[in-house]
Amino acid sequence: MQQWAVGGLFFLWITTRRREVGIGYGWLLRATFAIFAIGSLVLGVAFDFVAGREIGSAMVVAATLVALVVSVLRRRAGVSGQREVQERRTARVAAMTGIDRDRQVFDKSTSEFPPWLDLVAPLVGVIGLVAAGIDAGDPAALSVARVLVGAAFLGAITDAMLLGHWYLVQPGLPRAPILELVRWNAMVWPFELGVLLWPTGMVSVLNGNIDDHYNGLLGWFWIASSITTIILIGVTRAALKERAYSAVMAATGLLYLAILTAFGMDVVARALLA
Repeated sequence: MQQWAVGGLFFLWITTRRREVGIGYGWLLRATFAIFAIGSLVLGVAFDFVAGREIGSAMVVAATLVALVVSVLRRRAGVSGQREVQERRTARVAAMTGIDRDRQVFDKSTSEFPPWLDLVAPLVGVIGLVAAGIDAGDPAALSVARVLVGAAFLGAITDAMLLGHWYLVQPGLPRAPILELVRWNAMVWPFELGVLLWPTGMVSVLNGNIDDHYNGLLGWFWIASSITTIILIGVTRAALKERAYSAVMAATGLLYLAILTAFGMDVVARALLA
């Protein structure tokens, strides 16, 4: 859970730094991943205490809650990119129809939420992930690499799916934020594949040196999940090239499927190689 939270919070910063997505999206993701980090901390303390990992979880919780509180306090300022789009569209409608439509009012005298606050939690979270990786297995370098790359892999795919839903809340949001996350997914996937194949890796499961207790079925399931994930990411990118608004919803549905296959790729391999 800590791995998932740190990755999700990093890609939240990737999105919020653009200053285009409404402030509520940040509230949703900060609250969600703070709960994940709290759950990780509670479970770690209760069942398998690792000092560095739990300190990392605690710092992630604190940094995320601080960012959430600051965001709520500065909510009246909105987000600069969202304000500009709304003002342009309102002016265009007024010029064409003579009707000044109702719009959300922002307080420009209030300081906007600083996106760099969203970067603090994933940065301090790396401390806990490194500690967790060292504790999880030998060789330590391989274990740490799998934890860090896995965090990015799961965080990117989760945030992309959640952002796809946000387009229902914020009509007119440009596609650049979700396209960026889809590109990140495509870039991270080869690294995820690489660290899972890195010996001792999934090759040992596929050739039978590691028994999956299902006559090799889980190894083939992992192959199918890995290939399907990158195909779904590619199809999602193709869907977003379509101009119709429904293309974003289609892409979101594809990302739903990609989350399932991504977890199959990461979690099945980690369980077999543990």
